[in-house]
Parts: sequence; structure tokens; C-alpha cells
Amino acid sequence: MKVIFLKDVKGKGKKGDIKNVADGYAHNYLFKTGAAIEATPANLKNMEAHKRKEEKLAQQELEEAKKLKEKLENLTVELKAKSGKDGRLFGSVTSKQIAEQLKMSFGIKIDKRKIELPEAIRTLGYTKVPVKLHHDVTATLNVHVSE
Repeated sequence: MKVIFLKDVKGKGKKGDIKNVADGYAHNYLFKTGAAIEATPANLKNMEAHKRKEEKLAQQELEEAKKLKEKLENLTVELKAKSGKDGRLFGSVTSKQIAEQLKMSFGIKIDKRKIELPEAIRTLGYTKVPVKLHHDVTATLNVHVSE
């Protein structure tokens, strides 16, 4: 029996695959657990429409990420921190602080986990911080730490 997998099934197929499986396996396990549906012409047509819709959404997401990248690369986030001599900070500036300041100053909400700060900023001055907006798009944000 031909089935369309709705979920990944270990050893049998991945989501979206169309495969032949034993009738009993399909009826007694795959259909009951919702892991697959029968590969009828109507179901195949629905799956194609769903794939096209997902591709369109993915393309739209990529376009939005590119627009946000251009916007972020023209901004400079200003942060104030206490420092000692030689421009060393008491404490450090973290990705959470950068994300909060970005939201307060410019109204751009970015998850702190997307700000790829290898280690916290511990000195005064300008720092370029990479921000991963999409798996294909990475922006560079300027962060200025002043006293």
C-alpha cells in the first residue's frame, strides 16, 4: 500500500516521503498513530499544495531577514557601563543587554540567542557583533559601549 508520511518514522521514511509499506503495518500502526495517510490522488494534491505554501512562506521569511539585515547594519546600539582604568568594564555587556537596548531604542525585537556574542564585551568602545537572522542571513550590528 502506498502511504504519505506525515511524521518521521525510524527505519521507514521521513516526513513527506511517499513509500510502499505492508497493508497491515499501514492500517494497524501508521494510520492509527497519525504518522501517515493513504496516498490517494486527493491527498497527493493536498501535499503538493502544502509544499508550495511552505516554500512561499520560507521565501517570504528570507526576504524579511534580508530587509532586517540592511536595517541592522546601519544602526549603532549605544550602551552605558561603569568602567575602571584602561577602559575595562566592571562586569560585562551581554547579548541580553544588547537585545533589550535594541528593542528600547529602535523597536526591533531580536531574540538574545540570535546575537552571536562569542564572549561578553568587557571593554569600552565599538564592537561588531554578528546577529544570525536566518540560516542564510547574518547581519553585523555595531555596539558602542561608553562610560
